[in-house]
Amino acid sequence: MHSSSISIWFFIGLLLTIYGVLIFGYGLYDLVSGNLPHVVLAKLHAPVWWGGLMTALGLFYLIKFRPGHEGK
Repeated sequence: MHSSSISIWFFIGLLLTIYGVLIFGYGLYDLVSGNLPHVVLAKLHAPVWWGGLMTALGLFYLIKFRPGHEGK
């Protein structure tokens, strides 16, 4: 019998991708507009790095655990 359940990791990847794109977009907007927050390490551009990392990890999970993919 064929199981058609979707892995929870697919949905985690979807959420990571969505949040990563939003944070990355916000970081790029701050970088381009010059509106850097007044914090000590603002020049490291943490939203750009974290958004990119979350997007990459989310895309990895989306591809690895996509529905109908039997290579688990």
